[in-house]
Amino acid sequence: MTKAADVITVLGPIFGRADEVAVEEPEAPASPAGEPGSGERARIISLLGPSPASIDDVIRLSGSSPSIVRMVLLELELAGRLERHGGGLVSLL
Repeated sequence: MTKAADVITVLGPIFGRADEVAVEEPEAPASPAGEPGSGERARIISLLGPSPASIDDVIRLSGSSPSIVRMVLLELELAGRLERHGGGLVSLL
C-alpha cells in the first residue's frame, strides 16, 4: 500500500525538494457508538407503548444519543415488537 509520504519521497528530487514536506497520515475513523446498556435499553423501551410516539421525543426524553435510540428501535423491530407509522412515529406491538 502506498502512502502519501512514499509518493512525496519519490517525487521530492524531481521537484527539487527532498524531505521538505512532512505529511501526516489521517487517523483511523472513530469507532461507532457502543452498544446500549441494559439500563439504557430498558429506559428507551419504557418510553414506548401501544400509542404511536415520535422518535424525536423518545430521543429527547431518554437522554440517549440518536444512534443508541435507533439501534434499540431496530432491535425491537427485528424482534417483531415494534411497529413503524408515518411521520416518524413508532409504537410497541
